Amino acid sequence: MIKTTETMKAAVIREFGGPDVIRYEDIEKPKVKAGHVLVKILAAGVNRLDHYVRGGGYIPEIETFRILGADGAGEIAELGEGVTELDVGQRVIIVAGFATERKDKDHRPTITSPSFAFPEVQINGTYTQYMEVPDYAVLKDETGLTVEEVATLPVVLGTSVHALKQVAGVKAGDKVLIHSGASGSGSMQIQVAKALGAKVATTVRSAEKGEYAKDVGADLVINMREEDFVEKIKEWTNGAGADVVIDNLGGDVLAKSIEAIRPFGIVVIYGFSAGAEATIDVRNVFFSEKKLLGSMASDVEDLQWGLEKVKEGLIKPLIDRTFPLSQANEAHKIIADNKVRGNIVLLPWA
Repeated sequence: MIKTTETMKAAVIREFGGPDVIRYEDIEKPKVKAGHVLVKILAAGVNRLDHYVRGGGYIPEIETFRILGADGAGEIAELGEGVTELDVGQRVIIVAGFATERKDKDHRPTITSPSFAFPEVQINGTYTQYMEVPDYAVLKDETGLTVEEVATLPVVLGTSVHALKQVAGVKAGDKVLIHSGASGSGSMQIQVAKALGAKVATTVRSAEKGEYAKDVGADLVINMREEDFVEKIKEWTNGAGADVVIDNLGGDVLAKSIEAIRPFGIVVIYGFSAGAEATIDVRNVFFSEKKLLGSMASDVEDLQWGLEKVKEGLIKPLIDRTFPLSQANEAHKIIADNKVRGNIVLLPWA
């Protein structure tokens, strides 16, 4: 008797380019190795990182194909040999970045682990019906949220906590400027900063997005199309400057972010949607001992801290809209056009 190969649906890329390079295909369903689990992905979040990967900004080359997606939530479909702490049918959250070798799983920071892999970058991602991962690469979902809401959290929550709490050391009473406050990252960073007890200013590019950022919790909203954010921050801080800036934009904005912080303040470079290259006046950093720090990934502890704040009601998932997985390219068009408020979610079984 001939045994047929089981297949599943996935959204993959075989070349870099615009949203239309995403293909919705039948591919082979993964088999479960010892110490691993097979997760039935019920919802996959869409991030700007996915947009960068698809366009060629992160992966230098593609071998055969790559499944996109770094955010995923679902339930355990199968257990590999030796897995005892999880059960079939249990709701879980995929950890956004983990060591692929068990011997490295406790290495911190996780991104420096010899076997570190980020879904969709080093390994295949979550835009699929099933994903096979080590058992330590999932967290039990105890949030009480819908699976669509949970799928918006892993990447943006974990990295926001890491950038604000670990890298910048934000504490109660700090004044923090967060760029792009209506975006998925910016709106989550506002919530995390508020959960840490900070006062938050944010930049937006329309009045509508400004109202959204206020609803999320921003204390001061600055419309970059109409106002100079450096001047507004100086007014807000009585001339001192912000303690921390989370710069999601890069490009020409970075130099102004440096101007907006106080002496000894911190600018965290979190993204580069406004450009990957920047020109700065070194004297503006040198004489006042300002700090430029990068923040890209997170540790599972960052996500766990964030999930506790979710359970406490201090942080809420923010969904813009959902699409069936077959329309992943349409979701990417919205991301590319900066027309998203909060997060988009793909439904692999819709």
